[in-house]
Amino acid sequence: MELMKRKDVPVELTWDLTALYADEAQWKADVEKVRQMADEIEKNYKGRLNSAENILACVDLYRKWLETLYLAGNYSNLAASVDYGDAALQERDESFMRQEAQMSSRLSFIDSEILAQDEDLLRQAAAVEGPNQPYLKDLLMQKPYQLQPETERVLASLRPVTSAPYQIYNQAKLADMKFPAFRADGEEHPLGYSLYEDRYEYDPRTDVRREAYKAFYGKLREYENVTAAAYQANVQAEKIIADQRGYASVFDYLLFWQKVDRGMYDRQIDLIMEKLAPHMRKYAKLLQKVHGLDKMTYADLKLPVDPGYVPPVTIEESRKYIVEGLSVMGEDYQDMIRAAYRERWMDFAQNQGKSTGGFCASPYGNHSYILLSWHGQMSDVFTLAHELGHAGHFKRCNEAQSVFGANVSTYFVEAPSTMNELLLAHYLLKTNPDKRFRRWVLSNMVGNTYYHNFVTHLLEAAYQREVYRIVDAGGGVQAETLNRIMRETLEKFWGDAAELTEGAELTWMRQPHYYMGLYSYTYSAGLTVATQVCKRIETESQPAVDDWKRVLTAGGTKTPLELARMAGVDISTDAPLLDTIEIIGGYIDEICRLTEELA
Repeated sequence: MELMKRKDVPVELTWDLTALYADEAQWKADVEKVRQMADEIEKNYKGRLNSAENILACVDLYRKWLETLYLAGNYSNLAASVDYGDAALQERDESFMRQEAQMSSRLSFIDSEILAQDEDLLRQAAAVEGPNQPYLKDLLMQKPYQLQPETERVLASLRPVTSAPYQIYNQAKLADMKFPAFRADGEEHPLGYSLYEDRYEYDPRTDVRREAYKAFYGKLREYENVTAAAYQANVQAEKIIADQRGYASVFDYLLFWQKVDRGMYDRQIDLIMEKLAPHMRKYAKLLQKVHGLDKMTYADLKLPVDPGYVPPVTIEESRKYIVEGLSVMGEDYQDMIRAAYRERWMDFAQNQGKSTGGFCASPYGNHSYILLSWHGQMSDVFTLAHELGHAGHFKRCNEAQSVFGANVSTYFVEAPSTMNELLLAHYLLKTNPDKRFRRWVLSNMVGNTYYHNFVTHLLEAAYQREVYRIVDAGGGVQAETLNRIMRETLEKFWGDAAELTEGAELTWMRQPHYYMGLYSYTYSAGLTVATQVCKRIETESQPAVDDWKRVLTAGGTKTPLELARMAGVDISTDAPLLDTIEIIGGYIDEICRLTEELA
């Protein structure tokens, strides 16, 4: 069926943003409040941050300003994210971003003045226990890369410009691209971004799946140059900022706030490209055999092993799966999940102009908001469990930490979300000893959880690394270059296990992660930690769960290395990643064995 317009979506399928603001008037009042707070901070503290007392008093106000700013910003952004075709919502969100940039520019004196002080004074202020400590400790790290105050002010004011490539990408993808219907199996089928990514990629009907692929990538082809131009602008801006701040490379700049080194970044990409590829090629060949395909193409890689064993799942049924599946996390965690359904934290709707994929926004001082498009498949249940993992994480750390201490490194942030997918799968495995059911659950883990994080996002990361290498060396990228890099990355991973049909090289156009720094690789990093902690929970039960809950509470007050150690995992070595790859290989071997037995 054709996608509805947002105004026609049943309200029960949408999220309820009134928990943020009852109406637009209340939101506007907070927008005015943050303007007044910015005026007050600038008036009372600019030129006076020369003592620990004044620094702490100023940062107190700044912290409260950020709390209100994040609530107001999330309200406008969340509303815009579900309908990129609504010009009024887009303008409201863009207007807020412009105001935020102006205020941030004026308040950039805070960092500049504090960092201009003697380092002993800054250490004295940072030594004071309390909600401001994480911010001041981060400032100490930043000191070598701080620019002159006027330069920092200008950079802050340019935020709407530096974030423009991402806005252009979303407008092209979600507002301008109009996908035509396609014919397959003797009938016409509607097509859209979410319809392709959430339905047709998994469709067991070969003609429908492959014709949808042709139509989808054919439309992407029409936008490759404008999308490449937006991406080129984004990476060049990052390179310029990295150089101006004095980082050794754009990689060092982008990894700085993740609080990890280049070795941890490269390890994820290199080991998975080398060690996981043989296992996934074996899985691809199994899919070809099970489905009796004449050849295995790129359009076939996300097929389910047993499409006849995939029962439809309603939203209400998903609640039962997730509440029971995550029961090991305790009653308080289950209560959060029930509240999420009851209070409409989730936006399930499929509508024109809505963001694709799924995400969880967790504004400080409020509950989380989860976006996905519900298609009634088990993969949707795993997606929802994933996003509720983010919600549970930030519920704990937001309650325990200040807004400064809730800024979790992206290297670690996907661990709590992927953990939920694993816990749900392990729960399902215990509910039914039937071989076909076991194969179905294992293939969900491999074909969804691990494929999404260790293959889809990892290949994005390998491609992205090559782009940044070119940019770091002073080069530029256009559509032809990006297509070549993506095709070479896919060829290296899949070898002769899958034919890269025309359009596969355009896969770089499908993800927004490239506009978020070095984010793509962190999915595999987070799932590596989650796999090892889940293994602990299976063997040690409550002590491992208790450790994990302490990790969730710590938020951004610890580095990824420290958080992993709290959970009993040492990510300073290759061992956790290599073991995780072997676990994935073991799942694939068991799926192959069960397939032979069931045949």
